[in-house]
Amino acid sequence: MKIGIIGAGNIGSTLARRLAALGHEVAVANSRGPETLRDLAAETGAKAVPVAEAARDKDVVVVTIPERNVPDLPKNLFNGAGDAVVVDTGNYYPQQRDGRIDDIEQGMPESRWVAQQLGRPVIKAFNNIYAQHLRDNGRPAGAPGRIALPVAGDDDAAKAVVMQLIDELGFDPVDAGTLDESWRQQPGSPVYTTDLDADGVRRALSQASPERTPEWRATPHSPGSFTDPR
Repeated sequence: MKIGIIGAGNIGSTLARRLAALGHEVAVANSRGPETLRDLAAETGAKAVPVAEAARDKDVVVVTIPERNVPDLPKNLFNGAGDAVVVDTGNYYPQQRDGRIDDIEQGMPESRWVAQQLGRPVIKAFNNIYAQHLRDNGRPAGAPGRIALPVAGDDDAAKAVVMQLIDELGFDPVDAGTLDESWRQQPGSPVYTTDLDADGVRRALSQASPERTPEWRATPHSPGSFTDPR
């Protein structure tokens, strides 16, 4: 598949490495320009491109940038993207990085907010696993203890595409319901960074609460210095 990745942080660079190694045609972009991605491109075989070109003629586009930066993406980003499946890997970290986003604070699921900013439907995936584990802990299908990843979205066909990629990467995909149910995999939920198997993920999703814990809610204080732990 032709895959565009917008963001080259922990998760974005890991996906570029893993997906290119699997034989997919990968293009990667970041806010600082393709010249800053030369080393990653040389290492992985991915093509470094400007953000404005990252979604063009792609089958899948992965958006993996801080929530606060999503509204700054080019408004015509998906011109020429056709029916590309858009994947949101992001998490809302209000105290640590993103500051207050009122809609999310008032209960809108993070990825529903992202979809509104992008003007495109999105699939929520890859947001609950550490990048190192995504890089190193994939296992063949059927392996005991194979880590499972939840996938939420409103389009079953689009979800199936993402779930296929997750399986190729060595993880069991678990259908986590609609995008409006994707709060079940947000930071602080039982499935967040816990490396559960498929049964464990289903159980954790069923135990999740829509109420964000204080650590994951905005405060009057400005965000401090923060690196996404994933």
